Amino acid sequence: MSKKDYYEVLGVNRDASEEDIKKAYRKMAMKYHPDRNPDNPKAEEHFKEAKEAYETLSDGQKRAAYDQYGHAAFEAGGMGGGNPFGGGAGGFDFSDIFGDIFGGGRGGQQRSSVQRGADLRYNLEITLEQAARGTETQIRVPTMADCETCHGSGAKPGTSPTTCSTCGGHGQVRMQQGFFSLQQPCPRCHGSGKMISSPCRDCSGSGRIKQHKTLSVKIPPGVDTDDRIRLSGEGERGVNGGPAGDLYVVIQLKPHAVFQRDHNDLHCEMPISFTTAALGGEIEIPTLEGKAMIKIPAETQTGRVFRLRGKGIKGVRSAGYGDLHCHVVVETPVNLNERQKELLRAFGDSNEAQHNPRAKSWMDKLKDFFSE
Repeated sequence: MSKKDYYEVLGVNRDASEEDIKKAYRKMAMKYHPDRNPDNPKAEEHFKEAKEAYETLSDGQKRAAYDQYGHAAFEAGGMGGGNPFGGGAGGFDFSDIFGDIFGGGRGGQQRSSVQRGADLRYNLEITLEQAARGTETQIRVPTMADCETCHGSGAKPGTSPTTCSTCGGHGQVRMQQGFFSLQQPCPRCHGSGKMISSPCRDCSGSGRIKQHKTLSVKIPPGVDTDDRIRLSGEGERGVNGGPAGDLYVVIQLKPHAVFQRDHNDLHCEMPISFTTAALGGEIEIPTLEGKAMIKIPAETQTGRVFRLRGKGIKGVRSAGYGDLHCHVVVETPVNLNERQKELLRAFGDSNEAQHNPRAKSWMDKLKDFFSE
C-alpha cells in the first residue's frame, strides 16, 4: 500500500478537524470510485490510497500514533509489532462515510447519527510578563454533561425512548438520485433513530445539561495575541457516543503600562529632561528582566531611538530574543520659579539660531514659501 503522507493524500492540513477529513475523503471517493472509473488502474490506486488515509486519520488513536511515528506505527514490529489498534484495513468499516455516498453499510445499519462534538473557543487574557515567561493558569468553561435525571436518555424517568418507525432505528432514510443512492438523516427523529414521547423535564429531552468545568492550561513562553492552544477532547461532547470536540484557548495580551509589543520586539517611550537632552547624561530604564542604564549623548532630540539588543521577547518559534527600542521624548520644564524663568529668558535672548538649527531651517523655508 502507498507510503505517501496521509494528509497529503487527502489534501488537508495536519491540524484538520475530523469533519474536514471526512469531507476530503468523500470528495476523493466520489472522484476515484472504481464504479465511476472502470478499467482505470490509476483511479483505483488513488481510491485505495484515500481509503487507507481516511482509515487512519478518522480514528483518534490511530491518528495520534501516525502523527508521532508515521507509517512505522502500523508496520510489523513497530510500536510492539503490527497494527496496535487491531483489525487493519481489512476490518475497516466504511458505513459512516462510504455508505453515505453509495448506500453501503454493514447489515443496513447506519452510524451517521453518531456525531463529533463541536470545537469550542475560549479567549484568555494574560499579561505581557506571563506571555514572555510562560505560565500555568486555570480556566472555567461551560460544557454539556449527561443529564443525571434521565442518565442521558432524554426520556422522563420511568419511560424509555422508542424506535423511530420511519427509519426503523437507523437514523437514516435512503433517497435515490440518479446514479447514486444517498443517505439522509431521518426527518422525524433527526438522525437519532429514537423517539421520545415523554421528555425529561430537566434536559427537555436532549439528554444533556449545561455545566462548568475547570481546566488547567499551560502557556508556553513567547506566546502572542491570537496564538491558539489546543486542548484535545475538551470541547463539546459528541452526540450518540461520538467523540468530543477540542477546546482552543486563544491568547489575548492585556495592554501594558510601559511596553508595546511588536512580534519579538518591545517598544517604550522614555521621557528625559531638557537638561539631560541638551548636556547628556545617564538614565535608568525598565526591562522585563529588571533595570538597565542608557547613556544619553548631548544634544539628543525628541524621537531618537535607543536599541537594547536581546532585551525583547523570545517567541514560541524563534531562535533568539528580540530587542527593546526606547523612544526619547524631551519634556518641556513646568512649574518654574521666577529665577528659573529669568535664566530661560536670558538663554532665549542669546544667539537662539545657533542653539536651534532645526527651528532656523524651518523658518527659512517658511519665508521662502511666502515670498513665492
